[in-house]
Amino acid sequence: MVKKIQLKTKKQGIPKGKLLANPAKLKPGLEPGRILILLNGRFKGKRVVFLKTLGHTGMLLVTGPYEVNGVPLKRVPQAYTIVTSAKVDVKALKGLDKISEAFFNREKAKKTKQGEDEFFASQQPTAAALPEAKKATQKEIDAGIMSGLKDEILKKYLKTRFSLSDKDKPHAMKF
Repeated sequence: MVKKIQLKTKKQGIPKGKLLANPAKLKPGLEPGRILILLNGRFKGKRVVFLKTLGHTGMLLVTGPYEVNGVPLKRVPQAYTIVTSAKVDVKALKGLDKISEAFFNREKAKKTKQGEDEFFASQQPTAAALPEAKKATQKEIDAGIMSGLKDEILKKYLKTRFSLSDKDKPHAMKF
């Protein structure tokens, strides 16, 4: 008699398209206007301003502002941030209601069937330009944050990158 052994395990987790029953909880001290330090990705070590949470995913909406340190509107998981004690006044901020998870979806490229000649004759695809609507939203939100960033020291704080040297002890630091 031959025993059947299951070689592959079934994927577990939340089925695609299902919403989480409970929305993610925020880290303590995380409120709109709080300055965060990004720990991962292209903007690792940059200081950003927290704006709001997006939907049930628990992703954080943050921005540099772009004109201060070059960080655009981004979605960031909470696990990849450090909450600092510094805060920016964001009461004058308008346009946050326009931004949701769908704001960050990319447009799908249209696929066309090409023959061999067209395939080799076509140029490499160029990088898609940022839509004007997203640029306008970025400028509108940055203007609201800049109105609350009147302190020059806070602007310089946002411009500087966070880094650790070999003698630093992050567990003993107060952010």
